[in-house]
Amino acid sequence: MGGLGMWEIIQKGGPVMYPIIFCSILSLAVVIERLYHLHRAKIDTQEFMDNIANILRRNRLRDALQKCEETPGPIAHILKAGILKQGRPREEIKEAIEDAALQEIPRLEKNLGILATVAHIAPLLGLLGTVTGMVRAFQVVQEKSASLNPINPGDLAGGIWEALLTTVAGLVVAIPTFVVYNYLVSRVDGFILEMERSATELVNLLTEEEGVKGISPVTSPQERE
Repeated sequence: MGGLGMWEIIQKGGPVMYPIIFCSILSLAVVIERLYHLHRAKIDTQEFMDNIANILRRNRLRDALQKCEETPGPIAHILKAGILKQGRPREEIKEAIEDAALQEIPRLEKNLGILATVAHIAPLLGLLGTVTGMVRAFQVVQEKSASLNPINPGDLAGGIWEALLTTVAGLVVAIPTFVVYNYLVSRVDGFILEMERSATELVNLLTEEEGVKGISPVTSPQERE
């Protein structure tokens, strides 16, 4: 930008540049953390459900629970809650899955509110910098006029620099943050949809007569004694 270094640009942008920079760092940290978390939680849902169904049909509930424990992500966690209620009424199984989902969904949506906040306040910070820059420029005009000194473009350059740089910085932070926020929200919605489909399939599997025939409920060692 005109051969200026990063530090010079920050200085010319005025004090409002510092909260904008903080917003950019915070946004980047949240994006990296969320992408990593969602990547780890991603599994082949159909393959996983096929494995669970085959295990349950062979009356190997312990193996199904172990498979859920070894598989990362929210889908495995909610299915485990449903399998633990095997042999109970359909509504009780659904309630257990819904309770587990209520714990998993906030984990998927964690920190997304921060991105939404950054996307909204970064342009406002840029606008604030624009206002303070123009105030600074007009203050110079007033001081020059009061002392009857001629006003030249160089006197206004500092305020105009501040006004324009903060506007640019605010938009540079807000636009990619908003784009990534919408992308992450769509990823979370996809997870929730897969959770609903998997839960419905498991409930049907555990409650249909053919699926539960010959499968005994999961009991603890104390109950077996």
